[in-house]
Amino acid sequence: MANGTKLERKAAAGVSEKGNVATEVSKVSITFVAILGVAVGLWSLACIVGGLAASGGPLQFVANWFRAVTGM
Repeated sequence: MANGTKLERKAAAGVSEKGNVATEVSKVSITFVAILGVAVGLWSLACIVGGLAASGGPLQFVANWFRAVTGM
């Protein structure tokens, strides 16, 4: 009986540890994706601000964007 109880405790600890590792990997993955999302958002904002400055204002920016997309 004593040996059976020890085996059950070891098995329960192993399952618990695997669950904690999976949780930590999930947290790290979510954090990494969130950081990349913020980086992409900041880069796009910087590009839009640069485009606004280079084109001469918001209306010129939109007009230049339509010219670039349509090829006119």
